[in-house]
Amino acid sequence: MTGAESRRRRLVVVASGVSWDGVKGSERQLAQALTAHAEILWADPPVSPVTAARFRGVAVTGRHWRPTLTEVADGITRLTPLAPPGLSRPGIREVTWPAARAQLRWAVRRLGKRPHAVISCSVNDVLGHWPPGVVQVLYGTDDWVAGAELMGLDPRRVVQDERKALGHANLVLAVGPELAERWRSLGVTAREFPNGCEPEAYEGLESEPPAELPAGFPTPVAGLSGQLSERIDLAFLEAVADTGLGLVLVGPRDPAWQPERVDALLRRDNVHYAGALPFERLRPWLARFDVGLTPYADTAFNRASFPLKTLEYLAAGKPVVSTDLPASRRLRAETAEIRLASTPRDFAAAVREAVRQKGDPAARREVARRHSWRTRADELAEMLGLSRHVQQSPPFSRLSQREIPPEGER
Repeated sequence: MTGAESRRRRLVVVASGVSWDGVKGSERQLAQALTAHAEILWADPPVSPVTAARFRGVAVTGRHWRPTLTEVADGITRLTPLAPPGLSRPGIREVTWPAARAQLRWAVRRLGKRPHAVISCSVNDVLGHWPPGVVQVLYGTDDWVAGAELMGLDPRRVVQDERKALGHANLVLAVGPELAERWRSLGVTAREFPNGCEPEAYEGLESEPPAELPAGFPTPVAGLSGQLSERIDLAFLEAVADTGLGLVLVGPRDPAWQPERVDALLRRDNVHYAGALPFERLRPWLARFDVGLTPYADTAFNRASFPLKTLEYLAAGKPVVSTDLPASRRLRAETAEIRLASTPRDFAAAVREAVRQKGDPAARREVARRHSWRTRADELAEMLGLSRHVQQSPPFSRLSQREIPPEGER
């Protein structure tokens, strides 16, 4: 891209709820796909000089004493804002977000562009502080209220922050109908905007050597790729291990997640933990999987989610066994390559069936292509009035703020 082309492209700010270096979740994949339509300023959550390394993502970038602005991909500049120690504590928190917004404005000035849109991927205090004409988007990647306790947050504070963010947003996107309906009950026009995948990231996977396993490790292999945390129902993994099949786990492990039971699972001879890996190193592990697992617990948070891993397994040409979540049911209506189970015993039986019946990898990939991030980015670009070639007027001429009544006053 030439300098002149770059200057003509509009700027979209993506204020993420996770670090660029962390698990490659929905906001990062969407941001990368949006580069077909705009330049992206990616903003990490603020960090302090004493933030623990495990909260900085897979690729630790070191301690920051001033905000950093770096180009991390073609068309994407990353800002890592700095905040004082104790940045999420009462009192200090009231300083954190004004400081983070000031650093965002500094980064925008450095890029020499006026934002066309600001997309907030959390309920942090990002929206409501931008000039008229800037499209302000709340992108609900999860039901943050339902997951507040799981994430160690005060649910009452999350409810308050959610109401505030909804009131400032011109455009509200919800990952699934469950979250969209809850927001609509508050008088908000929320659009469903499901997760996607990158089918092109797994092209040619079957012709590449899979990841190596310890000598004598059993096959076929059932694999789980993603965060190992309370979102997972450990009993389903234990049931799979009980079958004698190989079980491979890939992803960051929450040390607070049932440590004794997890340790016991990982000590089994037919269980291998590959650790936390960046997205770019997942290919050989997905090549190793004979079936992909989505063993999410039956919680309100998970019922409103859309697990990325399910689409990624399909993009890799793998059959999927999932717990019976609403999002999985919707995908199951598109393909028989997803098996659903509600109990550990049925889950393990479905895994055995999936490895016996090879199925159709091409059919799985076709489903993934229909749900690509490129398609999602094109849909969002149309909502925002972006164009690759023509600089159109923004679809929102002024802020359409709505007052969302506080909890208990509805």
